[in-house]
Amino acid sequence: MPDRINMIGVSFDAKSSFLNGPAKGPSAIREVLFSGASNLFSETGVDLDSVNGFKKVIDLKIENSDAGYLQIEGEAEKQLSDGAIPIFLGGDHSITYPLVKAVAKSMKPTTIVHFDAHPDLYYEFEDDRFSHACPFARIMEDSLTDRLIQIGIRTTNDHQRQQAKKFGIELYELPEMPTDLDLGNNDKVYISLDLDVFDPAFVPGISHHEPGGLSVRDVIGIIHSINAPIVGADVVELNPQRDLNGMTAAVAAKMVKEIAGKMMIA
Repeated sequence: MPDRINMIGVSFDAKSSFLNGPAKGPSAIREVLFSGASNLFSETGVDLDSVNGFKKVIDLKIENSDAGYLQIEGEAEKQLSDGAIPIFLGGDHSITYPLVKAVAKSMKPTTIVHFDAHPDLYYEFEDDRFSHACPFARIMEDSLTDRLIQIGIRTTNDHQRQQAKKFGIELYELPEMPTDLDLGNNDKVYISLDLDVFDPAFVPGISHHEPGGLSVRDVIGIIHSINAPIVGADVVELNPQRDLNGMTAAVAAKMVKEIAGKMMIA
């Protein structure tokens, strides 16, 4: 059980390919999480109000620019020096590559569980190898994890399917879903949750609406099934500029609570 969980904002969307807006995600998630509209108990019974560090406001000191992208890894590493387990609040999905690099320096995840509508496995996208469409290609090239499980995928093209085969990725394209993640106490899990894994009926506040996605209950069930230590996580791609009545921010805050709750008991 970790002594501390730190929520760390990463206000960055300079690698977005379609719309900007996710840089405003961290503040929107915190606003809902601490609004008093709901309490801070996870469904697993953990009172996150009493977890050290959980309510502390921490944001990486980075520029929201291509140059700022190069700052993410080092700034994240500074925030990991106290041994706290991090939940990073994005931001676009490009941040996952430098964040996993930072986490892996002290605790390499043996498995990454990646929730997304998109595999994000492009070798490069729009002439950028560090686009938000590419982070998992970089992660696998650098051997930052032994195993990548991708869940909720519904936009795979031939190139990304070839990439998945090349890296031995466990790619679950809807409607296929994993029945058992086959994890154990010797595993160390990093969760990367792109909010567009959900059907846009649940999350209108995202940049890429991909109909036919998962329900909130689907994803919570998979998170609760993880029976291995969780060494880090990110929740990314909330675009508050497209949200309706804070619906997507509320889903993001719910995911943060359930991931943090599992961190405390897994």
